[in-house]
Amino acid sequence: MGRAPGTTPGRFGPESGTSGSGRPSAARRLPETAAVLAVRRAVRDWLSRFGPRETEEQAVAVALSGGADSLALTAAAVVETSAVDALVVDHRLQPGSGAVAAEAAAHALALGCRSARVLAVRVGTEGGVEAAARRARYAALDSARHGLPVLLGHTLDDQAETVLLGLARGSGGRSIQGMSAYAEPWGRPLLGLRRETTRRVCADLGVTPHDDPHNAAPEFTRVRLRTEALPLLEQILGGGVAPALARTAEQLREDGAVLDALAAELRHTAGDGRALVIETLATAPAALRKRAIRAWLLEHGAKALTTKHLQAVDELVTAWRGQGGVAVGGGRPGSRLVAGREHGRLTLRLGEAGIGPMTQTEPAERAHHHGRESS
Repeated sequence: MGRAPGTTPGRFGPESGTSGSGRPSAARRLPETAAVLAVRRAVRDWLSRFGPRETEEQAVAVALSGGADSLALTAAAVVETSAVDALVVDHRLQPGSGAVAAEAAAHALALGCRSARVLAVRVGTEGGVEAAARRARYAALDSARHGLPVLLGHTLDDQAETVLLGLARGSGGRSIQGMSAYAEPWGRPLLGLRRETTRRVCADLGVTPHDDPHNAAPEFTRVRLRTEALPLLEQILGGGVAPALARTAEQLREDGAVLDALAAELRHTAGDGRALVIETLATAPAALRKRAIRAWLLEHGAKALTTKHLQAVDELVTAWRGQGGVAVGGGRPGSRLVAGREHGRLTLRLGEAGIGPMTQTEPAERAHHHGRESS
């Protein structure tokens, strides 16, 4: 599936690229430096675990920003796969972003990608610039990948930052599991490598990566974690903080996979059509019950679930005192999903968008209007 280090030519050099037909031109060898080989091994290992096997052609798409991480990933992917399509998202949030995107696409062709496409997106404002840009980026990548897995250049350092952000949210174990190596269609081969390795690869290749000014803007929480919090933790704790956080995330993902499998069994046992049987849920351990409820809500259209939502729905099972339904995100225009307790079942229905969520502190007569359980 992969190719032995030091034996396979890479497609790098000024004469490389693609012709109008999309066929790669003549290729050069990649330099056999420690950094280049480390990234190649990471990509090869990812492909052996998650790579496409439906056809003989092992093609992938790569999300290329023009930064060091995605450039190093692209170079390795070109060598280790049969074809790479580079997808460059232009968020249009900074002056000159179009030129940056065009340069990234040119790098992709020089590295030997089969194709390079610039995807211009419109970034909204809901949830802040970071969240809105992320939604726009992933939507554009998903629509342009044409069935291929999309490789992302997230490194161990990104993983550590993600775990710290999850800790700050206080949303439980799931929020500090970090990013997974593969969550279809998104692949992250570089989660075991440090950011400094990808920068070394670019230097070894003679490629100058783009440094996004947003990556140094202190108004972004992740930037302050990267430039202030993590260095301070490294200083206080004597180093090794980022790898330790990444190991914690990996261990929690392994534990989470087991809990998710057990919760799926509980959900199946408690299932009664579109509803869940209260008695079955109530006798289950809280960790499994909440996971089963969360999966059930998501399956039936709930969106943007928070810990507060999940806790309120769980209390319909474990702390029933006649409270009304709990409104969760989702539904149709003009309505929203409301979880309630009826006849010993946990149910979901569409409620009016103007009606607020019921809680256990509200009067029973209002709860009756919103789906109070009957005897």
